[in-house]
Amino acid sequence: MPRLALRFSTQTLLLQLGVVLLVVLLSGTVHAWLVYGRIGAEAENQALTLARTVASDPVIRSQVQAISKEPGTPPPAVLAAGPIQAAAEAARGRTGALFVVVTDETGLRLAHPDQARLGERVSTDPSDALSGKEITTRNTGTLGPSAGAKVPVFAPDSAAAPGSAATVVGEVSVGYSVESLGQSLAEDIVPIALTAAGSLVAGVLASFLLRRRLQRLTLGLEPEEISTLVHDQIAVLQGVDDGVIGVSADGRITVFNAAARRLLGMPEESGTPGSPAMAGATDGHVLTGTSWERAAVPAQLKALTQPSAHDAEAVEIVAAGRVLVANARKALHRKEDLGWVVMLRDRTELQQLTRQLDAVGTMSAALRAQRHEFANQLHTIAGFMSIGQHGQAKDYLARISATGPLKFPVQQAELLQDPYLQAFVGAKGVEADERGVTLRIGPETLVRGHVTEPQDVTTVLGNLIDNAVNAAVAGSSTQRWVEVELLDQPGPDGGTLHIVVADSGDGLGEVEPERVFVEGFTTAEPAEGGITSPGGQGLGLALVRQLARRRGGDVRVLEPGSPGGPGAVFMATMPGVTGAPSDAPLTEHPTATEPKEGHQ
Repeated sequence: MPRLALRFSTQTLLLQLGVVLLVVLLSGTVHAWLVYGRIGAEAENQALTLARTVASDPVIRSQVQAISKEPGTPPPAVLAAGPIQAAAEAARGRTGALFVVVTDETGLRLAHPDQARLGERVSTDPSDALSGKEITTRNTGTLGPSAGAKVPVFAPDSAAAPGSAATVVGEVSVGYSVESLGQSLAEDIVPIALTAAGSLVAGVLASFLLRRRLQRLTLGLEPEEISTLVHDQIAVLQGVDDGVIGVSADGRITVFNAAARRLLGMPEESGTPGSPAMAGATDGHVLTGTSWERAAVPAQLKALTQPSAHDAEAVEIVAAGRVLVANARKALHRKEDLGWVVMLRDRTELQQLTRQLDAVGTMSAALRAQRHEFANQLHTIAGFMSIGQHGQAKDYLARISATGPLKFPVQQAELLQDPYLQAFVGAKGVEADERGVTLRIGPETLVRGHVTEPQDVTTVLGNLIDNAVNAAVAGSSTQRWVEVELLDQPGPDGGTLHIVVADSGDGLGEVEPERVFVEGFTTAEPAEGGITSPGGQGLGLALVRQLARRRGGDVRVLEPGSPGGPGAVFMATMPGVTGAPSDAPLTEHPTATEPKEGHQ
């Protein structure tokens, strides 16, 4: 038969009840024992007082001395009718004592409640009293257990002070029955029992209330279930790539997983995690318990947990060179406010891939346009040949050869020798041309090496060109252009690429140059898709600056520009993104937009 398993709260209740019951029983027993001892001590004192009274009675003293002087002991019948027996019984009757016994100097009974025992030796040792000492005793004699006292009887003609040289002629023993002590204790046991019962009821009530509170705090879960939940929570929080931050209702950080620390660029923590701070702390245990308002996290995250941001949409922020999508949700359980859960997702790689796909798409569109143009030219030649106009076909081919193939709309593109830069800038030229902006390569451009970090170069150069094209389109100048100059500087750990981008826009106006690098600053319209930043799209310049600085470089404003043009000039420095220079001589590249003079 399977063993019935009790719930932890039930086990706790039973244990508390057992402890309370044990404490009540022990307390009651100790109290009863103390009361019994007190009653016994009072009985001994009362017996001692009565024994002194009887022993100091002149009749008792004289009669005991007279009997002690006579040879032998009078018969029991004589003793029973004598004054000693009468005086002893009178004293016993007045006080309710169990016995009042008088003996001679040899310990023979001269007075006893049981007349049949007169003349016999007492059952308890009288030597202490016969030696002149007063003692209290608890003995079991012929009449049963008793609490009593023994006092010497002195001769009438001697001092009756203990310790003196007086003559002891006998002793008086007085005892009170233990049964009478039990009766006295029974009278006191009722309040003791009532007190114990009240204590037990109070303990039961407290245990029951504690059990209910324990069930409410643990949501009715058993310790094993709570332990499993904690381990599962740690495994999930530390296993996901998304950052998770938990903020309690009182504004304290309760959860800060490793992914959140990594995405926000926080340093690795020392020590072995192992508590939730979490009942088994996560890797962010140093932050747990600290104030959310004072935590070293971006202000945009704190803004998400404000009361007014209950239904706020997700926002994009830049942290540690990463583009993060952050959102916060209110945590409620049975209408109880538990705080906030802040989620962080990394969109850096997605944005980089999107930018690369945009470049590839642009290049594909340009190639399709070239293919279409080439197809038209071939159809024209085929038409001349089909109607026998061979001379016309020859002239047409000569004109095509003179003008060259279809080119990217980038002026002086031949200054770029790196294939990656050629393709990427060419694709950007197609995009700019579609918006009515001319993209040109500056005359000081000189890139002798090859690009080794295309993703970082794409991110920085693409952002700067896109911003410049937007500024040129929004500017007041009728001649819309963007000029890009690139210069590489060889180094032992890879070459440094210097990028300068200028445009024909209206410049920064009254905006401070450093402000354009603040997260959220933008002059563009908010992007669609439900993901916004506090100030619109303004992530590009903040992102490229962090990316460049992470590589040891920087992005800054060289010229703020002026209304009517020319516009602002930006410069980016990116160390370690180019390889060794090529030994091939610089040659004229067939990607110039305009044909050279003399080639007509």
